[in-house]
Amino acid sequence: MTVGTNSSPGAADAAGAPSLATVPAQPPGPPGPEAAAPGQAGPADPAGLAALGIDPDDLPDGLVVADATGRVICFNSAAARITALAPAEALGARIERALPLEDLDGRRWWALTDPYGGLATRRGQPERNLLLPGGREVLVSARYVRSRPAGPLRRLVVTLRGTEARRRTERSHAELIATVAHELRSPLTSVKGFTATLLAKWERFTDDQKRLMLETVDADANRVTRLIAELLDISRIDSGRLEVRRQPVDIATAVGRHVQALTANGQAPERFLVRVSRSLPDLWADPDKIDQILGNLLENAVRHGEGTVTIDVSPTSLTNAAGKTEKGTAVTVTDEGPGIPEESMGRVFTRFWRGSKRGGTGLGLYIVKGIVEAHGGTITVGRGPGGGAEFRFILPVGAPAYLTQ
Repeated sequence: MTVGTNSSPGAADAAGAPSLATVPAQPPGPPGPEAAAPGQAGPADPAGLAALGIDPDDLPDGLVVADATGRVICFNSAAARITALAPAEALGARIERALPLEDLDGRRWWALTDPYGGLATRRGQPERNLLLPGGREVLVSARYVRSRPAGPLRRLVVTLRGTEARRRTERSHAELIATVAHELRSPLTSVKGFTATLLAKWERFTDDQKRLMLETVDADANRVTRLIAELLDISRIDSGRLEVRRQPVDIATAVGRHVQALTANGQAPERFLVRVSRSLPDLWADPDKIDQILGNLLENAVRHGEGTVTIDVSPTSLTNAAGKTEKGTAVTVTDEGPGIPEESMGRVFTRFWRGSKRGGTGLGLYIVKGIVEAHGGTITVGRGPGGGAEFRFILPVGAPAYLTQ
């Protein structure tokens, strides 16, 4: 990172202060008007970061600092990367020349905000989308540093951020909306069609035909309800508001219940192999969330895998957020299908990932990971002994504090 000032010989004199590149030694005495107050940035440290032991080049965001005359005195490496401008070209230049920013309507941003000649009560500018030359978007915010309230501007501190992360978020939201619209259209079309037919021609159908139509409507309504529940879960996971209501859970019984439900729906009982260790620790978790995890993993194994689906439940240990080792329960679900390609392993728990074209929204495993982590656990994916997919999640005991004291 380079810190300097205008290379013009008269620039320092015009500003009434020595060049930052060559600050002469000052004799002892009272500080001049440009001296920094305790805890404030001085001329040789325009960003005020030296006291914190931070190099501006270590900052992840672009940092541009201009002095009281509007000349750039700090231009870190992130700013150079974002603007594609070398620090040597920016240092000493007027801020409006180093950063020729425009708003989305094509208006010059420095003329609009006028940090040096505008209202002295302004403290800065909130972050907003602006354009660099060539139409590149950048997120810009500004802070006005004054010697005293409503006093003249002493430093103009500008931060720059690329828009890639925001664009990825917007793209993810757009994909979510498109997926939801697609998934809702099919069941709602079916519900609308069957109900309209029944209302218009009720007398023409036999009781068996009516029952079949109503069962189809019920199944499609359940599908819509499940999709809405997934969307709510995603919203809570992304915002960190997923609630976990812990109570004692018998994980072995929960596994057995899900296997019975799958066999009742037509799966062969011999397709499932359940192995449960006898010495399982007590588990405190949200029973509804545990059912959601098991249901998702077993449904994936049945739908996308082949052969025997093996469910192992065993005691284990894990390291918690405090770095301490505590008891836990591990559940492993393995199938004998083709498995997940190595190149896809890292994307399994992301939104919209689908292992095959056999339906599904691609949101289930993303939700499973969020639920497991909300319990303080971990989940991994790998290849099982038979070559199929292997999902393993570990949950800590999670007992309330009054039981562990």
